[in-house]
Amino acid sequence: MNSSSSAWEKFQAATLSLTRSGTLKDRLTDAYRNHLSQIEAAELPKELRDDFRILTDAMTREPPLVRGDDAFRATIRKMSNDQAEEVAMWVVRMLCALRPAASAYRSTQTPQIVPPYIAETPRAPEGWDTDETEGAERLRSAKG
Repeated sequence: MNSSSSAWEKFQAATLSLTRSGTLKDRLTDAYRNHLSQIEAAELPKELRDDFRILTDAMTREPPLVRGDDAFRATIRKMSNDQAEEVAMWVVRMLCALRPAASAYRSTQTPQIVPPYIAETPRAPEGWDTDETEGAERLRSAKG
């Protein structure tokens, strides 16, 4: 599996975690613990690695104050609702930024689905000859 596709799938799962019920901080906790923390910056395209580091730094910036705690939990506890919203939006933006790379990978792996109305070739009505000269003659005679 392509590593950027794998990272995309983890970001997709994190984004889906953000859409579930519960408080935003609880949803961020699920998104980070179960998905984002499993991503290494090296899995991402070079142009997104710094953004990912900024995101993970923003989610782990506070030192743990309670025994058994970690930087992520301490950060979530101190985070305002506005800050939590900003982090959640950042996760979605990262998913969107990763999407083109994942699409390119997937398009080489799966056939393109074409809607039937696009795939069908235009046909002359039943009983009509497909010869253009005869078709034009038939149209002229139908008008007159």
